[in-house]
Amino acid sequence: MLYPNAQIWRNAPAKRVMLFGMSGLGKTHLSKLLRDAGDWFHYSVDYRIGTRYMGEFIADNFKREAMKVPLLRELLLSDSVYISSNITFDNLAPLSTYLGKPGNPDQGGLPFDEYMIRQDQHRSAEIAALSDTPHFIARAGDLYGYANFICDTGGSICEVIDPDNPQDPLMSRLSDHVLPVWIKGSDAHTSELIRRFDRAPKPMYYQPDFLRDAWSAYQDETNLPADRINPDAFVRWTYARALAHRAPRYGAMARNWGVTITAEEVAAIRTAPDFTALIAGKLPD
Repeated sequence: MLYPNAQIWRNAPAKRVMLFGMSGLGKTHLSKLLRDAGDWFHYSVDYRIGTRYMGEFIADNFKREAMKVPLLRELLLSDSVYISSNITFDNLAPLSTYLGKPGNPDQGGLPFDEYMIRQDQHRSAEIAALSDTPHFIARAGDLYGYANFICDTGGSICEVIDPDNPQDPLMSRLSDHVLPVWIKGSDAHTSELIRRFDRAPKPMYYQPDFLRDAWSAYQDETNLPADRINPDAFVRWTYARALAHRAPRYGAMARNWGVTITAEEVAAIRTAPDFTALIAGKLPD
């Protein structure tokens, strides 16, 4: 562990952490709070995925749709317009829209094989973006003079590593550079996340075997062919199962490489010293 005890953590001239857990429990909120304190560099893995590693896929998808419109087709072919996504730390809609949802094309669904191709693209991009963490730690210091560093990961980090293998190559490399911190939600948080997702279901990355099993089970349960499945209904049905699937994986990550804090504790943080004190309390004396 990068910081084996509370004293080393408190006295460290460079505090470097990696937040992980389900989306909606405070990872980005806490990252922004520390960034706004003025001496923390905020590295967003999802932003890196959407700009560096999947930006071309996203833009090409926009162009593919635009080519169906005669006016836009003519303008694109003559290089008269430029189409790009406008991803920000707070707006990752272009990335999630590209990932899409499988099901009925009349309801915006993708063929399942195309959906799985995009899922695999995201997997490769997420691994690459996570692997860039040491580079951005060095960059934050060399270019901007930031010693403190917070890596804000996506909820699917637990799907691209083996959480039960203490020798997992990616997590071993990351834990040499950052302290992994799991933001753990309660049962009440889980219920609220499900309610929030039901109101606005969005595309997500899932582990391939989990996703294939979910797709098959949903077809069996609904007795619908693939091209008749409502895409939103499928991802709603899948989401609660994904939460249950991911919770023990996050727990194993925390046991093998890091520490656990709760969403309630995150909500109580107001300043960077509050965060330092919270992490110190999770480390051995």
